[in-house]
Amino acid sequence: MHDAPKGLRLHIGVFGRRNVGKSSLLNALTGQPVSIVSDTPGTTTDPVEKTQELSPLGPVVFIDTAGLDDVGELGGLRAARTLKALDRADVAFLVTEPGVFGEDEQRLAALLAGKATPFAVVVNKIDQGEAPGDFEAAVRAACHADPPVVRVSAAHGLGLAELKEALVGLAPKDWFEEPRLLGDLLKAGDLAVLVVPIDLGAPKGRLILPQVQAIRDILDSDATAMVVKERELRDAFARLSRKPALVVCDSQVVLKTAGETPADVPMTTFSILMARFKGDLIKLAQGAAAIDRLRPGDRVLIAEACTHHPLADDIGRVKIPRWLRQYAGGAIEAEVRAGSDYPDDLSPYSLIIHCGACVVNRKAMLSRVYRAQRQDVAITNYGLAISFLQGVLPRALEPFPAARAAFDQARGTYRETPPRMAAMQGGVQGPRKPSRLMSTQHVHARGKQREPS
Repeated sequence: MHDAPKGLRLHIGVFGRRNVGKSSLLNALTGQPVSIVSDTPGTTTDPVEKTQELSPLGPVVFIDTAGLDDVGELGGLRAARTLKALDRADVAFLVTEPGVFGEDEQRLAALLAGKATPFAVVVNKIDQGEAPGDFEAAVRAACHADPPVVRVSAAHGLGLAELKEALVGLAPKDWFEEPRLLGDLLKAGDLAVLVVPIDLGAPKGRLILPQVQAIRDILDSDATAMVVKERELRDAFARLSRKPALVVCDSQVVLKTAGETPADVPMTTFSILMARFKGDLIKLAQGAAAIDRLRPGDRVLIAEACTHHPLADDIGRVKIPRWLRQYAGGAIEAEVRAGSDYPDDLSPYSLIIHCGACVVNRKAMLSRVYRAQRQDVAITNYGLAISFLQGVLPRALEPFPAARAAFDQARGTYRETPPRMAAMQGGVQGPRKPSRLMSTQHVHARGKQREPS
């Protein structure tokens, strides 16, 4: 449990004004001095995260934040980071003091409600005085909702059991169900073939997280996993006595994999599986169709959830921008944002291409997807974009009929593809004319970084 990736943990945000005891509450809940505690307002600057196993929720991440009412130039920056932390909180504690629920608390309650984030109002410092008898009713009226109101004293450990009980009630109902990456696509006894390139971009001595998750989910489904490198795939099919139920490949060998996988065997990519697991596959598939309408001079946001050290031929910073320029027939301005540096204003961009989001939780990824949707900006992910550019996205979406239909419908609404790109639409299913777009299997053979999702 303690080794569970952060992206698979329930994220619990602790929000409130300065000096209401947010850090003390986090320390009391975790039983460890995670955050610095002081009577000086504004002690917490950047969000502090603490991973823990919390029964019956399992692995969780607590996020301690700076006060939303922080002042001054630096205080404004700290408050802005607190607002960004709202996007990745699955549930939240809105911490206040006895008898206090003013404009700051009401603003936080409105922000959490607007993001559909379940929250509890935590009345801390009850050892210093009790709230009026009608306080809870006043809080619920101010929230225009019915959040749990829990009275605690972080300093004396009072009310913590009640707070943990309230937390269990706030957790999404599906949190207690085992998440599936691909297990729902398999039956007991089925065979799944995973195509995993091993090159200079692969992490030394291990597989990347989505590949490990896929193997575990296959085993949990009482199915069998066969793992091969891309150059072994054809031989693997020849040796099999029965057809696999599913083939999953790295996005950068999707063209080769689609060409060597029998037409009656479903296939997809790890990144497309992550689009469903961490995001909204239908909306991301619709966003992939927007690549058709890119024109020279358009701006594209390349968004990465992590802050990995870029390699010489980095997938997000180099390869995808290059393929987009080749596809659009001219200069595309690609802007890379990494980590939590995701713009509030997305209107300057014609398209957002996001990584697989393997290091963040689903709430954070969905927040980014829906922010783009509210601003009418198309968004997709690395794997969907690469499969589209290779002309095999319809094939890779076949295991997901609703997403395939959404992609086809969205593509039909965009302008007709220029004739010089028409050959790309048939993918591997028909004759292909030479294309200016360099195939990913060629680029992959050069031994650079693979898709990080």
